Amino acid sequence: MSLQCPMLSSTNYIVWAMRMRAIFNVHGVWEAIDPEVNVDSKKNNIEIALLFEGIPEEQTLLIRNLVTAKEMWDVLKTHHLGVDRIWEARLQTLMGEFENLKMKDQEVIDNFDNKLFEYASRAASLGSVMEETKLVKKFLNGLSECFIHMVASIEHVVDLNIIGYDDVVGRLKAYAERIKVEEIQPEKNQLLLANSDEKAKEKEYRCEHCGCGNSNREDYGRGRGGGRGSGKGRGDGRVQRYKSHVKCYKCNEFGHYISECHTTQSQ
Repeated sequence: MSLQCPMLSSTNYIVWAMRMRAIFNVHGVWEAIDPEVNVDSKKNNIEIALLFEGIPEEQTLLIRNLVTAKEMWDVLKTHHLGVDRIWEARLQTLMGEFENLKMKDQEVIDNFDNKLFEYASRAASLGSVMEETKLVKKFLNGLSECFIHMVASIEHVVDLNIIGYDDVVGRLKAYAERIKVEEIQPEKNQLLLANSDEKAKEKEYRCEHCGCGNSNREDYGRGRGGGRGSGKGRGDGRVQRYKSHVKCYKCNEFGHYISECHTTQSQ
């Protein structure tokens, strides 16, 4: 069986080591890394060859003078993870940042989700695998205040020690989409209401006789009272109206003011 060895980098040691161990097991040579077992030279050489295949050229200098695969493995591990104290210090710093991580007010759920997985991956590279329960609780506790009601509902309905992380993220994404719809709908209703009011005003100011929009309530007021705008303007242009749009409120006919109504004159 031919298996391609993963290439070691400065950031993927933990994952690289896991994959390399699987390849060693397939070839039946993993015991070369076990210090309690005496390994024959053939298995040792196979594992050395696999190690050289999985590391970049610049790192071959680290293990060039070593004889056993066990020695090479330990040197690579120390080089990428450091000594135990440094390793633990890095992990503690990372976990402190993880605990303080909070979702920003304008941040979307996908971005916050990606940040959590980034910290989980970095912790795994330092040898600490986060349990799914811990990710679930951190995700809910780190959300912004706009999701507080949904978080309280989830905590009340489901068991956080059982529910999957993807399930929780999916519920919150659905809730976020519903919030967007509810925020957009009032804006649409206000726009429809404004258009309706505008049409109502336009209809109110139209002439009842011909439907023309040149008339307004001032015309009707002059027709009712016969005071302002009986024909002599002030020069502002608004008093010049077509009498065909003016309705007399004495005889209910168009074309004249009440002061000009023939029924009034006849009396």
